[in-house]
Amino acid sequence: MATGVRNSVGQTLWEMIRLEWGDHPLTPGRLLYLWKLKYGEGLQVAYYRDVIRPRILQAAPIHTGDGPCEIHVLTSAADWFNLLWALHSFYRVAGRRYPLCIHDDGTLAPPAATALRRAFPDARLITRAESDARVAALLAPHPRCLALRRTNTLSLKVLDFPAFLERDRMMILDSDILFFTEPTRLIEILETSPRNSLNRDWRDGYTIDLPTVAPLLDFTLPPLINSGLGLLHRASLRYDWMEEFLALPDILSHHHKIEQTLFALCSSRFGYDMLPAEYDVHVGPRTPGIPSRHYTGPIRHLMYGEGVRDLVHAGFLDP
Repeated sequence: MATGVRNSVGQTLWEMIRLEWGDHPLTPGRLLYLWKLKYGEGLQVAYYRDVIRPRILQAAPIHTGDGPCEIHVLTSAADWFNLLWALHSFYRVAGRRYPLCIHDDGTLAPPAATALRRAFPDARLITRAESDARVAALLAPHPRCLALRRTNTLSLKVLDFPAFLERDRMMILDSDILFFTEPTRLIEILETSPRNSLNRDWRDGYTIDLPTVAPLLDFTLPPLINSGLGLLHRASLRYDWMEEFLALPDILSHHHKIEQTLFALCSSRFGYDMLPAEYDVHVGPRTPGIPSRHYTGPIRHLMYGEGVRDLVHAGFLDP
């Protein structure tokens, strides 16, 4: 394993201290903070996150092929290991080899890019420089979109994905989602639905206030649309619509929710159905038998202590 890859996921507590505190004197309070940061969710979580998770690098490459839709994902230095697990888990249970496009947000280090290319040799890996050149030209007539892209990394999902989409249908997938069994209903929707369909959030995730903007819209915006998983039609991802929506009151009010709000608005105007309840985001115990789980921020630790653990126990890393 390359040094850069190993250090990014396998740091010991003392390595964290050296990297975060340098040569400054350590206080008991600082040591306690660093301990909680590394091991605050328990030793089991740390074990599956830091010891077991890197073993995905030893998995056989997955060759992607053809299909009616194309998977687009955004990755970074912070989450590309989780992305490997998300993609491997989907391809292994879905019975499909949809073409794959991986977008680098500009922070991906060369060892990580090499690992992703090895894991998915047929995928397109779009560098930030490549996307900047293409998307900046496409957004020239849309100044609000262009300004958003310059200041908001997550906006690459809603602005860059359609610029590189080579199918009429796109499956969107966040790196904090794991699949455990065949997602039969999701596959059916991806391949046949004429409308957009995304998973239901566990709480409000929009930047806008629904009662305030409702009179300004020519369609009904459902609550709780989450942009982590689902189907998006190319025809719904229109820059002129996004430019219009970026003028809505308070739409820029929360840095991490703008792209999700834009996806929800575009999908609702185009035509929208929520994914079935088995794909809902939730923060309680995992329901037995559900095909996947979205390990959103408050339960990210469960991606390791529950999700990776259960996949490994089911033989996920077996030769």
